[in-house]
Amino acid sequence: MSQDVHPFSLQGEVALVTGGGTGLGQGIARCLTQAGARVIIVGRREAELQRAAAEIGPKTCALCGDVTQFDDVASVVSRAEVAAGGPISILVNNAGIHLKKPAVETSVTDFSAVLNTHVLGAHAMSQAVLPGMTSRGRGSIVFIASMTSFMGIPNVIAYSAAKSAYVGMVRSLATEVSAQGVRVNAVAPGWIESPMLRKALDGDPKRRDRILARTPMGGFGSPDDIGNAVVYLCSPAARFVTGVVLPVDGGASIGF
Repeated sequence: MSQDVHPFSLQGEVALVTGGGTGLGQGIARCLTQAGARVIIVGRREAELQRAAAEIGPKTCALCGDVTQFDDVASVVSRAEVAAGGPISILVNNAGIHLKKPAVETSVTDFSAVLNTHVLGAHAMSQAVLPGMTSRGRGSIVFIASMTSFMGIPNVIAYSAAKSAYVGMVRSLATEVSAQGVRVNAVAPGWIESPMLRKALDGDPKRRDRILARTPMGGFGSPDDIGNAVVYLCSPAARFVTGVVLPVDGGASIGF
């Protein structure tokens, strides 16, 4: 690394963030942009994407795409590279859906929908960007995991299975492609302040208190906490980091 390059700079990088129109995805895209990357946010809802891109700024562009349309994923990547004016060097697998149901009420169709979006969608996106990354000898892929990758949480069996699968995917993929210059890591968010969290906790103060009681830092995180962790993992500062799952959770995964 050149001495005049800041170790956390992403200047010259092109990042694709799936599920980038809201919440964590938008926060990740914002932080990547602030670090110097050009960013393409991908999702299914055009109005949401355009709003997010306008809020983040001119170095971010929006692109409609569905990670579960597996035959179209290569086209999404190609269109993203045209829009960005360069090859994808960073992929953030953030797209996902949530399902809260008791296990006995979770149908095969329910389960498959969650796995298709998180697991197969992330695999398809990774598969689409990897040939270019390995041929250039550089790249970074980050999966957005979860507290359910580490701990049992009731009524989210499909989501837990998907996020636990990310841990195995990261480790396997890292061993496969790191020697070719592509690093693969994950960030596991804890409880992050967002409309989804507020919806989950509104009217349930006991649940909120339980979460805070087991979080050593005693509060909720922000989307930028996740975004800045992604920036680190994609930056030259993390050049010797691959195959890790980084909890960004205020200590919740080790709290009691």
